[in-house]
Amino acid sequence: MRVIPIYIEAGVCGFESPAAQYKELGLSLDQLLIKHPDATFIGVASGESMQGVGIFDGDLLLVDRAEDAKNGDVIVANLNGLFVCKLLDRTNAQLLSASPAYGPVQLSADDEFQLEGVVTRSIRLHRLSPELHQCMP
Repeated sequence: MRVIPIYIEAGVCGFESPAAQYKELGLSLDQLLIKHPDATFIGVASGESMQGVGIFDGDLLLVDRAEDAKNGDVIVANLNGLFVCKLLDRTNAQLLSASPAYGPVQLSADDEFQLEGVVTRSIRLHRLSPELHQCMP
């Protein structure tokens, strides 16, 4: 482990707080991250199939139902009773993983498929809150 010598004074020296230079944005995280609050829900990613687009197991997914799903979008869908997060390939009627370890899923007329929304943001958690820990399998 490399040690970086940083010396911190413990006494009071009269300088203002380092935080004083930061101004309040006037926006909440909801306003910054969510375009359609009434149509957005949060899911928790599970598995490794979407790591190629930066979505890892345990990440939070902001899913917007009001967005039109375009070819190549990361989407959440209900496929035969299971929620999945995949890349949408409308041209070939497929759901694609972002990992070479997982093949494409060909959609057929026999499948029960319901597009739930477009993943507009993913958030990596470095420390799970107790509330989220209860939701995880």
